[in-house]
Amino acid sequence: MRRDIAFDAEGTILRGWLHLPDSATGPHAVVVMAHGFTGVKEQYLDRYAEVLAAAGLAVLVFDNRNFGASDGEPRGEIDPVQQVRDYRHAITYARTMPELDRGRVGAWGTSYSGGHVLMLGAIDRRVRCVVSQVPAISGPVGSSRRIRSDLVSALRNRFDADREARFRGLAPTVLPVVAEDPTAPCALPGPDAWAFFAATRDIAPAWRNEVTLRSAEMLREYEPGTWVTRISPTPLLMIVATEDTLTPTDLALDAYNRALEPKRLVLMPGGHFDPYTGSGFEVSSAAARDWFVQHLL
Repeated sequence: MRRDIAFDAEGTILRGWLHLPDSATGPHAVVVMAHGFTGVKEQYLDRYAEVLAAAGLAVLVFDNRNFGASDGEPRGEIDPVQQVRDYRHAITYARTMPELDRGRVGAWGTSYSGGHVLMLGAIDRRVRCVVSQVPAISGPVGSSRRIRSDLVSALRNRFDADREARFRGLAPTVLPVVAEDPTAPCALPGPDAWAFFAATRDIAPAWRNEVTLRSAEMLREYEPGTWVTRISPTPLLMIVATEDTLTPTDLALDAYNRALEPKRLVLMPGGHFDPYTGSGFEVSSAAARDWFVQHLL
């Protein structure tokens, strides 16, 4: 069973879904989840929630502020630390709901939010277990690998110009999230990123192919991998793709090696977007389901 939900994140209304299991009686253990960089809940998060609900777990799915059904301005802007705080608001909201068990809360994140839940698991002990899928580990390192070194100076000049324009009261500069033309500037370059978002246009009409330039600058300030040693004793599952160039595989494996027990690694073949569909989805969703069942049920 799924119903719409909305909650106040200290002045901004965030919206999403609450999936409840059909067969079990409450109060239910609950998993809180949100999407990655510019993603909205219709881009396959409903499928993950259905798998978890079928296993007896409740799932609270929400759109990040400034995206999808949630409120927030400017639209298309991502402050990663604020998104971590919004996970914490979602947990607080979940713990007020009578059909949910306030003592059994898990956190699931993917890509950018896969990094968020590493930080969340380290700082919020209300979280009983964490699943981090193809996570962002280092904004500066990951970003540096996606842009040629001879273009870095021009990008910094764009950041500075945008900052000065905002100081004068102008709207933030926006750029495409993805581009079909491999030479066109965008936040997530590469054919796999274009293919993923192009394929979800019909199922996720709320998604927009635009993000503020300031979001790309804040990405370069974000280091969720520094928190990984502090997650323990909260159980951590990391799902890592072997050929991930967007959130590089080697950074994720290094973070996993630095994490303390209890932990588990699922290394699955393919690139960054393979966990969402086909056989990759079967692997990633089953691994998450089993981890949450083990530690929440």
